[in-house]
Amino acid sequence: MTKETPVQVRPQPHSPADLPVPDGHGIYTFPDDLHCAHQTHTRQLAARHRTHDHHVLEVTAPHTRVPYCIEARAPVGRPVLVIEPHHDDFALSASGAFLARPRPLTVVTVFTRSRSVHPALESTYPTVDVVSELRDREGAAALAPFGARRQLLGRKDAEPPYRPYDPRALDQVTEDLRRVVATHPGAELLAPAAVTRHPDHLLVHDAAVRLGCTWFWEDLAFWATYALAGCDQQLFRTRTGATMRPELVDITGVVLDKVTVLRMHGSQMHPARKMYRPIRHAFTTAADLVDGIGLYAERFYRTEAATC
Repeated sequence: MTKETPVQVRPQPHSPADLPVPDGHGIYTFPDDLHCAHQTHTRQLAARHRTHDHHVLEVTAPHTRVPYCIEARAPVGRPVLVIEPHHDDFALSASGAFLARPRPLTVVTVFTRSRSVHPALESTYPTVDVVSELRDREGAAALAPFGARRQLLGRKDAEPPYRPYDPRALDQVTEDLRRVVATHPGAELLAPAAVTRHPDHLLVHDAAVRLGCTWFWEDLAFWATYALAGCDQQLFRTRTGATMRPELVDITGVVLDKVTVLRMHGSQMHPARKMYRPIRHAFTTAADLVDGIGLYAERFYRTEAATC
């Protein structure tokens, strides 16, 4: 696969003392370098696309209808069955790892009916049906570069104020997922680690554990402040005990393509800086935990050794 020289993102400090600090909105101050680098990267790929380079795929953000270009991946190795609560969870929290190390993917989305949309667009998308259709198109666009297959379970997501999930729903979702897993023999399961307090994430995590899942992604990338909140860290440790071992995947080399994936999944999100929340979190995770890792990383957990 032909590749051009990657756009260089200016190195950021690795000392925890030099890390950006949360602002009043719970997001991190960040230079414009990543935004500018992504624009340049997109222009370079668009030029290749115009020459009919079949390695470059054009994808369109569903709400804004803005086209972007991204290098298509060639998956190899053991298939992965991803179990995500909502259309955006895999894209937010684990997509960089699969851009860097493509594997055959099937993504099962449990909660696919929603009225969660940017407040400024509530009059444009006023019902569950129209919001769900938008989120479905965003999910499809975000997964296009991976060549992923999709399965939608059609459940309605939880709405604030959040309450504990109904145990009967856990039983039902587990059985729905069990039938899907049975049609993918040999696939490795990947699910959220349920670091957040969101009941949908907790339910999907518990269902995945019942199904024998031993590999989990950190599902808090979009909620960057949670990573620094001691109470949330304590809740996570209480829920999981000492059984989960953290592992980082360096996504520095594919971070610009991950930004494109984020533009797809969150095409109705604005201002644009919100797209960078998971990247900011990934930077602080890598800088704070491991010496020698790239500028950006995604964090996963395993409860036993990998078999792939």
